[in-house]
Order: sequence, then C-alpha cells, then structure tokens
Amino acid sequence: MLTALYVPANRPDRFAKAVAAGPDLVVFDLEDAVPVDDKADARGWAVAWIAANATGPVEVRVNAPGTPWIEDDLAALAAVPGIRVRVPKVESAADVRAVLEQVPSARITALIESPLGLERAFEIASVHPQLVAVALGEADLASSLGVDGPAGLAWARGRLVTASRAAGLGAPMMSVYPHVNDPDGLRQTCLEGRALGFVGRTAIHPRQLSTIVECFTPTAVQLAEAEALLAAVEKAGVAEGGVIVLPDGRMVDPAMVGRARELTTLMREIEARSG
Repeated sequence: MLTALYVPANRPDRFAKAVAAGPDLVVFDLEDAVPVDDKADARGWAVAWIAANATGPVEVRVNAPGTPWIEDDLAALAAVPGIRVRVPKVESAADVRAVLEQVPSARITALIESPLGLERAFEIASVHPQLVAVALGEADLASSLGVDGPAGLAWARGRLVTASRAAGLGAPMMSVYPHVNDPDGLRQTCLEGRALGFVGRTAIHPRQLSTIVECFTPTAVQLAEAEALLAAVEKAGVAEGGVIVLPDGRMVDPAMVGRARELTTLMREIEARSG
C-alpha cells in the first residue's frame, strides 16, 4: 500500500471523488477535519456511505480516546463488519484493546502522536493481530516534542519504522504533508522518509497522490540491481543461508537477498495497482 487519502466525513459530496482519485486507501475523517457541531452528522454520513457504496479499502479515523465522541463513533462502526478503524492519539496497548472490545471485527491503525506513545511504539504495534499498521501524527508529535522540521522528527520516524518492522507489520506509511501547493516540499520529504524505511504516504489532497507514488516506487537502477542479484543467486543454485560470492565478485548474504525480494515484490504490487 503506497497511498492513503483523507476525506472530511462532513463533506459527503467528496466521498465518491476521493475513491475515484485512486488511492490504495480512503480514510474518512471524523476527528480533526470535522467541527464539533458536525460530528454526529459526519459520523452518520460516513457509515451510511461506506455501508452502501464502498468497494475498495476504506478506513475511518475516529475521535481520540477520552473525547466525548469516541463512544458513539465506535458504536456506529461496530455495525460495519471488518471495518478499518484509525485510532488517533494512541498511548498504550490498552487504548487499542478498548477499541477492539467495542468493535471486535475491526482492523486497527494506531496513530502515535505523543512522546509517551512513541516510547511505547513496539508495545502498541505488537498488541494484537488485528492491529495492521502504526503511523505517526506528526503535527501533534512535533508540538509535544518542541521540534521543528524534518530534522527534529527524524528520530521519531526511525523509531516508528523499527517498531513496525519488529512487530511484523512491515514498513509503515508516512504522515501527511500539509502544504498542498508545495509539490517540491512533498517530494523532498517523501524521499527523506523513503531513506528512513517508510513505504508510501497519506495525503490530504488528490493532487499529492502521483508524487507519493513516484517517490516510493523503486528506481529503475534499484530494480535492475535487485533482479540481477536474485537471478545470479538462483543461477548459482545455492541454498538459503550463508554468504556466497557471485561471478562479479560481490558477496551476498541473506539480508541482501531479502531486501532484493522486497523491492521486486513492491514493484509487482505497484504494477498490479496501475494495471
């Protein structure tokens, strides 16, 4: 999964457009994008539309644990079997378990947005098989940490990648880039995230999607090197494990083979998505 796109749940006129934009996941937002007076209507519109129309992967970002709206959000989503629920401001495994108690069939994405949540990232990421992803809420996290810009968030980003991988969830997606009219900034930060181990990103506007896909797609050079390495290993007929020396003198260990396979698998998924 390379792309996710937020759509405000109080804008039902945008629901079909968000799906048509072609992200891998559409996230109906009941939290930050929705004013207090619109919370109840937004919840009803989102759940009704998903039940009636959604044919591809969708997710609902509920209001945060401890807010006046979370109980009603979860009660409404419990009627949608297998719904993906994006839970903001998660600070413990208990926060995830509480959601699953009310929506037992949910698949959970946990947003980590505080220093405490970040310290518990692995505990959160490994809490339950129905937790399928973790992600950062970078605006809140940066404010809590008192940092500015990507340099201040680099450690937090790396920490999340490590926790996600260690929990068996694979590479996480990056947080949103809030400057819709700054494609160069989006591209730069996507490449920074890619270098840290992220795969894909959440967007707040459809025009950001193509840049995200471009930045997280393996380059032609990366793909050619990965395919050549895998072909050479197969030709050598060497069993898994240990270190082998290829005809060109390169030493290859299992970690290199694993990374090459990951890149070629990602490329097949991208090609299937575009096809």
